[in-house]
Amino acid sequence: MPQSLPTEPTHFDAEVDTGLDVETDVSADPRTAPAAATEILLELVDDEGVTIGTAEKHWAHQQPGRLHRAFSVFLFDRQGRLLLQRRALGKYHSPGVWSNTCCGHPYPDEPPFVAAARRTAEELGVAPALLCEAGTVRYDLPDEASGLIEREWNHLFVGLVTAPVRPNPDEVDDFAFVTAQELRELRAERPFSVWFETVFEAALPGIREIAGRDW
Repeated sequence: MPQSLPTEPTHFDAEVDTGLDVETDVSADPRTAPAAATEILLELVDDEGVTIGTAEKHWAHQQPGRLHRAFSVFLFDRQGRLLLQRRALGKYHSPGVWSNTCCGHPYPDEPPFVAAARRTAEELGVAPALLCEAGTVRYDLPDEASGLIEREWNHLFVGLVTAPVRPNPDEVDDFAFVTAQELRELRAERPFSVWFETVFEAALPGIREIAGRDW
């Protein structure tokens, strides 16, 4: 999908108190999985979001699922356009569909903010220039196409991207910067991840603080 043409720029006023917890230093060494690991572990949580243990990633997504910690990222350029990605066809979950900038799971004991910055760089080849916490959302969303289920306590992040995007082809098939209207048109024409609508709606207050009231 070709990237959208520039629209009227959105002004980002540094003096406005957004009410969000803003973190700007994402240049620290990212946390990576142990080299000797043979499986990816997720952090299981209770209904209050408190850690109660770990589980293997694929098993946690099998019906009936296990509630686990996750994150979703929404990054915008300085024109207020949202960076979307189309998931690679080789992904085990929701391959080839459009979704938000980045989503994933922290390693056990890894802060969600660190995981969000790390995974954005791994998937899209760019670190957020600004990243803000935008709340959490809990959901149970079955995916009919794969038979898997998303039972997640999801930490939401919104922010800015200013550097060129260089996606990892093993993770991302395509990407686009879209306006709110272009997002509506794309959602009417193309399949999106099963979690997109839920995390997008939950993140909207934070999105509007970053990208403007048009969203």
